[in-house]
Amino acid sequence: MVAYKSNSVLPKDAAAGKRFAIVVSRYHEELTQELLNGAQNALKALGAKDDDVSLFWVPGAFEIPAAARAVSQHREVDAIICLGVILKGETPHNAYIAREVARGIAQIHAATGIPAAFGVLTPDTLDQAKARAGGAKGNKGAEAAESAVAMIHVLDEIKKGPKKPKSVGF
Repeated sequence: MVAYKSNSVLPKDAAAGKRFAIVVSRYHEELTQELLNGAQNALKALGAKDDDVSLFWVPGAFEIPAAARAVSQHREVDAIICLGVILKGETPHNAYIAREVARGIAQIHAATGIPAAFGVLTPDTLDQAKARAGGAKGNKGAEAAESAVAMIHVLDEIKKGPKKPKSVGF
């Protein structure tokens, strides 16, 4: 696979001191392993330490939201990175799975305030999946990790509240 090159504008230490959980599907493991490698490499490049990253494997993409929800309830994390592959098949089964996985991840993000990055591929073909799991189209696992780090910082900035107006000397 082609090495992923980051276009991130995040500082090199943006993930330092932050805690992450990565929930990854075993289904299509040859692809999800590449997504995982991309996510781990991106986090390291942004200053995350191995001890600050917990990894949870689930059987398939459908199980990602349940594990991510459990992480949000039982682990101290700053962000959750969700990785999987849902390939189009002969029936519309993939569409039902993809919709529920996306909804489940979005609900975790909305309900807990913990960034839950969506790194689940939903390609039509195996070639499209390979291209996005470290191939010609980059590594969507790395992009999901960068998104998670960026969201931590955006939410931290929002929580700080409005900036105080500058004093005019009174």
